[in-house]
Amino acid sequence: MAQRSGEEFREDHRTPGSRNAQARSLLGAAELVPLTQLSTGRSLLAVMQTFGLIGAALALGVATWPSAWLLVSVVLVGIAQHGLFILAHEAAHYRLFAHRGANDALGRFIGMLGGISMCTYRVTHRLHHNNLYTEEDPDTAIHGGYPRGRAYLWKKLARDLAGLNAWKTFAYFFGAPAINEDTQREIRPLDDTSPQLRAAARRDRWGVVAFHLAAPLLALALGGGRGVLMYAVLWLLPMVTVLQPILRLRAVLEHGAVDDLSSPLTAARSNRTRGCAANWLARFVLFPHHVNYHLEHHLYPAVPHYHLPRLHRLLAARGALEGAEVRDVPASWRRVFAPRRSRA
Repeated sequence: MAQRSGEEFREDHRTPGSRNAQARSLLGAAELVPLTQLSTGRSLLAVMQTFGLIGAALALGVATWPSAWLLVSVVLVGIAQHGLFILAHEAAHYRLFAHRGANDALGRFIGMLGGISMCTYRVTHRLHHNNLYTEEDPDTAIHGGYPRGRAYLWKKLARDLAGLNAWKTFAYFFGAPAINEDTQREIRPLDDTSPQLRAAARRDRWGVVAFHLAAPLLALALGGGRGVLMYAVLWLLPMVTVLQPILRLRAVLEHGAVDDLSSPLTAARSNRTRGCAANWLARFVLFPHHVNYHLEHHLYPAVPHYHLPRLHRLLAARGALEGAEVRDVPASWRRVFAPRRSRA
């Protein structure tokens, strides 16, 4: 389906002759078209995996209530909620289902569960893709300026885990203005989109508010005061605590502490998650649904998550990733937690 002006996720061509333009030219249409084909089965499998983890974590919490096992349940629910955010990201890119109505219906529902407006995120995330690491990128406020010193990110993550920054996260996903810390410029995502997307975002935000007003009432009706307490502990608590540092750390690992902002090949990072226990754990906690292949996603946002590993192998085989930001997770970790760089 053709997209109106103000709705498109543009592929990043940058300056003709640049590194990413050269990398993109290495893959022809015959190779790219199959990678952009959507599979309903693969998308449903990803959805079932995430909801399966949610179900298992909630079942553990309910079965062991109240006990120390609740901590395990809360952590697992927070990790699974992050999976919901990744699936909402796929829907924002129109990559869950080929049928636009089904894609948006499931994407909006998944977003509502996590307290975010998928349609509003679509507007904000479009600006991130189309203006990567420029003054128009609303995400630079989250991942820009690294490394900022060893203590800086730990302090941010501790505040996230304590729930002190959750309001900022949900404000972002509701389209609140972002401030570029370097230029102090205010970015207003909802001003730069089509009237259709702006209206859809407004309706979706009201839907999210209605859902989260109704959820505790439903818990009260089904389980009384105990039901409300279980809903608060097993769903809201991980959403405002465990989920928050995961979202920040993934964003910083994807874009933080890069040296060259001229191309997605060097301004976005792919984090390899094979070969050691640390990488496996990172894939489970930080990078579900192949989201670790982030520079590939920026080069070709039309490729759904389950084809990103194949796209990565194709680009690597053609030499397109030589000198690109492709690192094992421990190496990326050391970069973002490195001492603050001196400024000339």
